Amino acid sequence: MEMNFKLIDGYSRPKFHLAGAMEWLCFRLDILSSLTFILFLVFLISFSAGITDPGIAGLAVTYGLSLNMIQLSLIWNLCSLENNIISVERMLQYTCIPSEPPLVVEDNMSDCAWPSHGKVDIVNLQVRYAPHLPLVLRGLTCTFSGGMKTGIVGRTGSGKSTLIQALFRIVEPAAGHIVIDGVDISKIGLHDLRSRLSIIPQDPTMFEGTVRNNLDPLEEYTDEQIWEALDRCQLGEEVRKKEGKLDSAVTENGENWSMGQRQLVCLGRVLLKRSKVLVLDEATASVDTATDNLIQHTLRQQFPDSTVIIIAHRITSVLDSDMVLLLDHGLIIEYDSPAKLLENKSSSFAKLVAEYTQR
Repeated sequence: MEMNFKLIDGYSRPKFHLAGAMEWLCFRLDILSSLTFILFLVFLISFSAGITDPGIAGLAVTYGLSLNMIQLSLIWNLCSLENNIISVERMLQYTCIPSEPPLVVEDNMSDCAWPSHGKVDIVNLQVRYAPHLPLVLRGLTCTFSGGMKTGIVGRTGSGKSTLIQALFRIVEPAAGHIVIDGVDISKIGLHDLRSRLSIIPQDPTMFEGTVRNNLDPLEEYTDEQIWEALDRCQLGEEVRKKEGKLDSAVTENGENWSMGQRQLVCLGRVLLKRSKVLVLDEATASVDTATDNLIQHTLRQQFPDSTVIIIAHRITSVLDSDMVLLLDHGLIIEYDSPAKLLENKSSSFAKLVAEYTQR
């Protein structure tokens, strides 16, 4: 009932403002019409007798009484036309937006076991967000070995998130390509690609529905597998306390769950999926240190053979990685193990860690 009242209020609020604006418009038009009519009457009366036919004058006065309705109708139609033309303008804009590549390429479908090792080769990758904009990634070439944990660090605007967007083909490369286990990802369908990769985003997403639907939206797993994933991400006891358990309600955007719990739900999704390539896009930036440590421990324990790519907000999150990739203005500055980079006190990574620890 409370939600119903909230939705009705949300619907009625703009209707109220529209009605108020119309009343104010009608009032001003009535004033304008009345002043115009008075001036017109004074003008007719000021004529000398015999200049104007009394019948014509009376007819003009009669039609003048409806002047306010004519003005209101004219202005209302002009306003409606302007509003509707905006809709047409938006439709024309949408028709000019380039379509995404096909979800499935029948002639080049990936094998059901792909990727089997998770090796990611990036070759001369160049990315820009629009043809008239400068390059964000300016010729990246590196290899993420299968089964290794790689941290990507750099200051804001260095191109970390853009690299991940290129991996999922949210943006298409201007030049170069990305190869996963020998397959050029630009030559396969988006569904074939994205269904084989997993990501834990910075802003966790939950949908209105049930816990089961949020963990397994495509209904691919059994309840036993879902409970196992919940237990591994430390949410099993919390869900068991709820009245509906797996069928307990989740409100829009997961507002009845804390930020840390939402992030753990995202962790539960990737635990179910078990992809060979897992991406963490600053996944622990908005959670507390305890949840951060829990996520890191679960990833080390449950994904020992997967390629894990971490975009780090906390520099300490990548210190236990196998490799660290340091980006700056779309270029690779350093790419080596954290231990070797920290040994060299003059390395950019060592300076970044020192700057972070001094805060």
